[in-house]
Amino acid sequence: MKLIPRDTMLDFDEIVEQFFNTGQSRGESRSGFFTPRVDIHERKDCYEVSAEMPGIRKEDLDVTLENGVLTIEAEMHQHTEGEEDRKVLRQERRYGKFTRSFNLGEDIREEDIDATFKDGVLTLTVPKSEPKEPVTHRIQIH
Repeated sequence: MKLIPRDTMLDFDEIVEQFFNTGQSRGESRSGFFTPRVDIHERKDCYEVSAEMPGIRKEDLDVTLENGVLTIEAEMHQHTEGEEDRKVLRQERRYGKFTRSFNLGEDIREEDIDATFKDGVLTLTVPKSEPKEPVTHRIQIH
C-alpha cells in the first residue's frame, strides 16, 4: 500500500504559503483551507487511517475513493447568526474547507473499506488483499 499523502511530496506552493503565513498555524492557509492531522498504522490484515476532525459534524464529512485515491473532505462553518453587534478580538479556531488525499495502491480490498467517526476522530479501516504471486511472462524476440 502506498499511503502517501498526494499533496505533501514537495509542494512549492505550500512552502511559499507557509513562508508568508507567519500568523497562522501549520496546516492552515489564508484561503480558509486546512489539512487535518492523520495517523496511519499497519496491522497484519489491514491499514488504519485516523484523522483529527475537531468540531466537524458527521453530516459535514465526505470520504470518497476514486481510481485508487482515498479523499477525506469536510467544511467547518463559522456560526455568525445574531452576532452583528459583536466584534472579534482574537480568533484562533479554524473554519473553512479541508481535504486530504492518499494513494492506496493495489494491495487493498476497496469494497471492504470501513469508516467510523467518534469524538472528532475519523477512523478508516482499509483491509489488505491477499498477496498476489508475481507473474513472469517470457517475451518472444522477433
